[in-house]
Amino acid sequence: MTLGIVVSLFGLGTALVLLFTLAIYAVPFFIGLTVGMWAFETGAGVFGAVLVGIVAGVLALFAAQLLFASVRSLALRAVITLLFAAPAAVAGYHAVLGISALLVPSEAWRHVFAAIGGLAAFAGAGAQPRQATVVRPDAEFAEGAGPDQPRLPSPSTARLPAPSSGSRG
Repeated sequence: MTLGIVVSLFGLGTALVLLFTLAIYAVPFFIGLTVGMWAFETGAGVFGAVLVGIVAGVLALFAAQLLFASVRSLALRAVITLLFAAPAAVAGYHAVLGISALLVPSEAWRHVFAAIGGLAAFAGAGAQPRQATVVRPDAEFAEGAGPDQPRLPSPSTARLPAPSSGSRG
């Protein structure tokens, strides 16, 4: 009995972590779903609509990542992050509200937990390091070493000690 409760709680926690990790992809998913539904309604068929929807979602995600990586202004980066974090917060709120309906009898406490889940999804989506996966290297780092890292000598100037001609014992 105790093992079942522990395993259930671990499974629920794992599902919530996965849900909050995937919440950042709410905008590209919505774009892909919308474009896929439009393609289906215009006669693309099921296979064509799914294909067009997947391509549209992937393009939206990569375009946002490229835009985020190429923009230097912190204000514009904050706007791009907000475009991803706000839908993630809504998705997190409704996910926790649905899960808490199974476990919490009080309607008021369900909404409290859902608000906490929405805030957690918002904070997690805003702090996603995956937003900047496409990085433009600065000239300072083009050599391969950071500002605090020592530079290694080039292979032409590096010299190895001459082998000793003594006996080893």
